[in-house]
Amino acid sequence: MRRLGTAAIVALLAGAAWLVTSPLTSPAYAQMQTPNINLIPDTPSKTPEEREADEAREKAYKDSLRKIPEAKAPSDPWGSVRSSDAPKTSTAKAPAKKTKTGSNAN
Repeated sequence: MRRLGTAAIVALLAGAAWLVTSPLTSPAYAQMQTPNINLIPDTPSKTPEEREADEAREKAYKDSLRKIPEAKAPSDPWGSVRSSDAPKTSTAKAPAKKTKTGSNAN
């Protein structure tokens, strides 16, 4: 009985291996291969007129960047709301150090 079961498993595996490599599945396998097609054609070089137009456009862009004024110091929108005598930093007193027994060292 074991030989019959072993033979059935071998036949099943051999059949599966044949299906994978059979000519019936080769068209599907061929469709999965990526074609070697260049979808972006080579673009022709620019004409002298196009190059001049690009240079003029670039020059106009750089000139417009020079016309932008330099940034001033950062403004403080809440500056008029704050009082001038308020401290800018807090001067909190450091807590007292404790000894090993838990009492203050003072």
